[in-house]
Amino acid sequence: MPADRADGPDAVLWDMDGTLVDSEKLWTVSIAETARWLGGELSAAARAAMVGGDMPSTLDILFDDLGLPRDPDRKARAQRWMTERTGELFAGGLEWRPGALEALRTVSAAGWPMALVTNTQRVLTEPALDGIGREFFQVSVCGDEVSRGKPAPDPYLRAAELLGVDPGRCLAVEDSPTGAQAAERAGAAVLVVPCEVPVPAGSRRLQRESLAGLSADDVVAVYRAAGSRPAA
Repeated sequence: MPADRADGPDAVLWDMDGTLVDSEKLWTVSIAETARWLGGELSAAARAAMVGGDMPSTLDILFDDLGLPRDPDRKARAQRWMTERTGELFAGGLEWRPGALEALRTVSAAGWPMALVTNTQRVLTEPALDGIGREFFQVSVCGDEVSRGKPAPDPYLRAAELLGVDPGRCLAVEDSPTGAQAAERAGAAVLVVPCEVPVPAGSRRLQRESLAGLSADDVVAVYRAAGSRPAA
């Protein structure tokens, strides 16, 4: 770690959907089409509640929104249908969020270890990493690889464990209330760059409109400001 970065975080942990790539719009398509496949129409309120969530919570919200019983068999079929459709949409290409690629390059060049921490399943994350650049990340943790997805802290705790760092010494970059809550619960400082839905203020959160122009000095400043705050 360069000497001028020594008072920054020990690692930077990145969310994927809505933070690095503009994939929440694709999820909106696949979830709405899954709702129609189930015989109903997805409400805007239900979609907003799903942003940043893992597959189990997304399916629960979907079935409740459509007034369907949470039948495990039917949910499993809906999950397979949604995953396949999302994979087709991902295969068409993922657009970067503003400044995200440059931010990854900046943080990587400054020497910070990085992890990708996403609620998306591994089967969808792997092809996405081919486009994002798996070389940026020492480790990646997916929603189907932990007992509980975001907003539980488990994905971030696992990423810190794999990197061999204290989660309280990490900076997480998130776009959703669900993700920010997960990172905060893990003890990390959080840089919030909202995408699809507003993110409320939190005890260890700082917000930024975009990742465009993010510098290594910004990373240190955000970590020192948010990381010095007590957890709620």
